[in-house]
Amino acid sequence: MAFKALETERLRLIEIGHQHTESLFEILSKDEVTKYDGIESLILVDDARRLIDLFKSAYLNKRGIRWGVVLKDSEKFIGTVGLNQLSLTNKRAEIGYEIHPDYWRKHFTSEAVNEVLRYSFQELKLNRMAALIFKDNLASANLLKKFGFKEEGSLRSYIFLRDQSHDALVFSLLCEEYLQLRNPV
Repeated sequence: MAFKALETERLRLIEIGHQHTESLFEILSKDEVTKYDGIESLILVDDARRLIDLFKSAYLNKRGIRWGVVLKDSEKFIGTVGLNQLSLTNKRAEIGYEIHPDYWRKHFTSEAVNEVLRYSFQELKLNRMAALIFKDNLASANLLKKFGFKEEGSLRSYIFLRDQSHDALVFSLLCEEYLQLRNPV
């Protein structure tokens, strides 16, 4: 399946390639970004290159899709959004995202997530979208709730990062809930 680029009013969601290595490194080397991302901050630019290779492998093996988030007006690469744990057979995935701090609180994450949800439910025909977030990641919890995600519960000591265990909260959104929120009766 050919990689499907997506578009919103202000963003292009594109396939991430090695030409984005420096931009991805700039984002994922920041502790404030990776604090709730489940990965250590990148130290070497080559780490970003390897991560891009992992994105490509996950896509080719139909286990995930990761888009680069690019501003339409400047072509600036500001983050990523994508599907992890993708199972087309079981019609489910987990959504994840990270945006450069310079672009926080400007609704870019919401805009990108909204388009990925549309694509996932309407084009990929997924039935369930989940999200796993750190328990104290209030910004992400609020974003998910805005889209109608429901908190299902917590996974105790689920993520080990920076020499300690962290609880994770599980959120989910079903296709029927997504459609109802977009098309209220």
